[in-house]
Amino acid sequence: MNFQDRITDVFFDLDHTLWDFERNSALTFQYILQKHQIGVDINDFLKIYVPINFEYWKMYREERISKEELRYGRLKKTFDALRISVGDEMIHVLSTEYIEYLPSNNYLFDHTHDILNYLKPKYRLHIITNGFKEVQNGKLANSKIDHFFEHVINSEMVGVKKPNRKIFDFALDRAGVAAANSMMVGDNLEADILGAKSVGMETIHFNVHGDDPHEHGVMIHNLLEIKSYL
Repeated sequence: MNFQDRITDVFFDLDHTLWDFERNSALTFQYILQKHQIGVDINDFLKIYVPINFEYWKMYREERISKEELRYGRLKKTFDALRISVGDEMIHVLSTEYIEYLPSNNYLFDHTHDILNYLKPKYRLHIITNGFKEVQNGKLANSKIDHFFEHVINSEMVGVKKPNRKIFDFALDRAGVAAANSMMVGDNLEADILGAKSVGMETIHFNVHGDDPHEHGVMIHNLLEIKSYL
């Protein structure tokens, strides 16, 4: 399946799609936990934190918790599960510093620059992200990929999060392109793929989480595979 004849605009998710969130997050936690002398092995911490963070982000996408509840709750629940006593004040400090330091680690997935350089002369490129505005812009700039994208749409600009169709409608309107001429590339089946398909966009699912095969569009395991479709 080749989409070159009608796709003009390609929208990317950022975290887990271009920007290696898990690797950068681990480095950030390793730094701030050591800085504040929190006595926990980073691997033990991440083993508990990663699934909890996934759970909290799902609740945040579904509008069941606020940004503040996400930032506090994921750490509180992790420390409780590890049976490590960390007071609320320190949790708030860690939460704030995590957001502050996260964009300073800027590992990208393999071939991110290669695929963006390949696509840029042929398509207009954009970002649609549920991440926080103050963090996402720093990630793009510090990893030196911000210049590839004409529009960066974050959920706080729209007031809803992927997979809500309003954020996709907003992004298409901002870019001035029809859904039929647009492609969404992302890692999350629910948020990126089903959300984009709900407005009529084509999709490429970058399967970095080992998701099961599905019939909701193209699935790839390496960013360079995008060349087979665009």
